[in-house]
Amino acid sequence: MVRSDSSSASSSSSSADARPGEPAKPDQNSKPANGKRSGPLRGLFALRHSRDGIAATWREESAFRQEVCVAVVLLPLAFVVPASAAEHVLLAASVLLVLLVELINSSIEAAIDRISLERHELSGRAKDCGSAAVTVAIVIGALTWAVICGPLAWNWLRAHF
Repeated sequence: MVRSDSSSASSSSSSADARPGEPAKPDQNSKPANGKRSGPLRGLFALRHSRDGIAATWREESAFRQEVCVAVVLLPLAFVVPASAAEHVLLAASVLLVLLVELINSSIEAAIDRISLERHELSGRAKDCGSAAVTVAIVIGALTWAVICGPLAWNWLRAHF
């Protein structure tokens, strides 16, 4: 007697294609026994979680909304200024870095608030560190833009005034 694999019992349409003694192929939309998706669908589900995280941060964090508005202006500008390809990438990356760190900071705050809303020294320290990380990212962005675009702006001002 041939024992069937436990995954063949959960897969209805694929079990007809399986040979005796071989486990059935899992259905494309089903999760494996360990609960984690694999293959191309895994990337699609990861993108859905990313979209949900960005949407939640947009809803809950006014600082993120402000930073996105600045990014909408600066990202196209990063590729319009007369600069080298590497400088274009640095300008864009410095803007995206601020958004990245803000997303991480928001996730830290949400996790801490889930644990407890009461004030605690360690919770406050973690939130302060997240806020400091955002500030450092903003300073990096400002310095990057100043170093690359500052001389361009200065030369333009000297030529026109």
